[in-house]
Amino acid sequence: MEVTDSNAGDEDYAARRRAMVREQLAGRDIRDAAVLGAMGAVPREQFVLEPYRRLAYDDAPLPIPANQTISQPYIVAYMIAALDLRPDDRVLEVGAGSGYAAAVLSLIVREVYTVERHAGLARYAQERLARLGYDNVQVRHGDGTLGWPEYAPYDGIIVAAGGPSVPDTLRSQLAPGGRLVMPVGRSRHRQHLVRVTCVRPGVFEEEFLVPVAFVPLIGDEGW
Repeated sequence: MEVTDSNAGDEDYAARRRAMVREQLAGRDIRDAAVLGAMGAVPREQFVLEPYRRLAYDDAPLPIPANQTISQPYIVAYMIAALDLRPDDRVLEVGAGSGYAAAVLSLIVREVYTVERHAGLARYAQERLARLGYDNVQVRHGDGTLGWPEYAPYDGIIVAAGGPSVPDTLRSQLAPGGRLVMPVGRSRHRQHLVRVTCVRPGVFEEEFLVPVAFVPLIGDEGW
């Protein structure tokens, strides 16, 4: 699938995107070629609010509707790379936000299902994903802590908000061998990124990766 930037005439954004991949991602510890390629293809400026487009390729989070934020590019790439995805995988994202990470995922895997608790933000993400041609992504308004059971099990689950623990429901929606990456911590604003691997049904291994700071995970199995 070829996705084009609706601002394709503006070479400045394309140049900034290439610099982002080269300096912020490959220049650090991101080595996954599929992740680097997808991050280099998705026009991040199309997923942020108009006043912040000029900052789209800074290594920083930016405001989006519903008082939420789009994560800095490095964190998006790091979390997706930590899932160790394959082209035929099915992925669940909790916290669609503006749709940016789902767009990146869509260029790496076969199917992406993303859940957003803010109805207006879910519509915002869906409109942008559809307009830009990311047609292997489905967006749902709902409680992401409960996952999306209709399409489970998932080879990867990525959670873009921090919770006090990994929701049991999300664990149950992992396929054997599947991985979940999520910020976990007792603070609503400071967490550790955790990777959970489903060794076999009901048996999981956990690894602590890096300290992070995400918005709180709100829902029945979150805060």
